[in-house]
Amino acid sequence: MDNLTVFIELLLMDITGSWELQVLQGVLFLVIYLGALTGNLMPITLILTDTSLHSPMYFFISNMALLDLSSISVIFPRPVPNSMTGNMKVSLAQCASQMFFYVFFAAVEFTFLVVMSYDRYMTICHPLNYGLIITPSLCSQAAVGSWASGLVYSAIHISILFRLPFTKTNVIQQYVCNILQILRISSPDVQFS
Repeated sequence: MDNLTVFIELLLMDITGSWELQVLQGVLFLVIYLGALTGNLMPITLILTDTSLHSPMYFFISNMALLDLSSISVIFPRPVPNSMTGNMKVSLAQCASQMFFYVFFAAVEFTFLVVMSYDRYMTICHPLNYGLIITPSLCSQAAVGSWASGLVYSAIHISILFRLPFTKTNVIQQYVCNILQILRISSPDVQFS
């Protein structure tokens, strides 16, 4: 389980008994989400508007900011209204779509980190050939390849996970779903696998 999911689950303790705590929790989610949006939109906007930042490194940084913005947007918008209403239910279809996009953005982020490390390696170890090797065309191809590989990985991962036989309810009793909750509602035979 990743740090963001653990953080959200800590924030999502069951406080349905107190309306004030539910509102406070909803406002806290909203403030965190808006801060994350602002923090990721600023570098994207700066890189797009300033032509001196149109280099491969900043291209990859803007893509990473977009990925961070997207992965946060997969998780955070749902808990804000749900924490205020006390609705702690996620259907299996909602869980599948949330997990698909979260795994997709995480996989793309990993591949972008690999591409960025290669870019930095070329900058440091081959500075004279850097401009000849790392071209805008190569950067675009690396970006498209990263997004495509994330899509394929996420589709395979989620399709295998949701092909499991489910013997219990198809509703998850939390704001955010993850693999452990899916395994809890699946067949006991599959849980061992």
